[in-house]
Amino acid sequence: MTDRLDRQLAFLTEADKLKSVYRATKVLDGHRKEDSGSHSWHIALYALILQEHANRDINIDRVIRMLLIHDLVEIDVGDSPIHGDHDIAAMEAAESAAADRLFGMLPEDQSRDLRALWEEFEAAESDDAVFAKSIDRVQPVIGNLETDGGTWPEYNVTREQLEDRVGWKVAKGAPAIWDHLKARIATWFAARS
Repeated sequence: MTDRLDRQLAFLTEADKLKSVYRATKVLDGHRKEDSGSHSWHIALYALILQEHANRDINIDRVIRMLLIHDLVEIDVGDSPIHGDHDIAAMEAAESAAADRLFGMLPEDQSRDLRALWEEFEAAESDDAVFAKSIDRVQPVIGNLETDGGTWPEYNVTREQLEDRVGWKVAKGAPAIWDHLKARIATWFAARS
């Protein structure tokens, strides 16, 4: 029992480091960049509140669990902004190694279960994972809209890029949310043309 608890507490202590990983998106009052720990909490809340907009039957408990752990790998590899320029294969390999290390800290049963849940999120094939991925993409869009484009100007983001990199992923799991956001995005870009 002591070894199990020691491993669980060590993992939770390590997970605290997610609060020190900063993302490109700013918090809504604009005073600082969002940290990945706050992002994980916030999108779990988004999923809880917006679950009725999923276009498939979902298990909200599983979705929230996915969202709480999906970015833990950023402790080792940092955040890769969706509009940044990345070597996808190298990023995926680094994230997989980080998942090995981090989930490997836990007792075997929890390690196996959380690693499988993380992999399910990454694959985005199950109904729960599709919705979780959709919500993961929604929150930064809203953050940028609420902060007059946030980091979109910094990354030279176009409306077409948003559709290509974000839109279809949101629409796949929560089309009504994407339809709503498209109108706001169109208005924002039209005001800057």
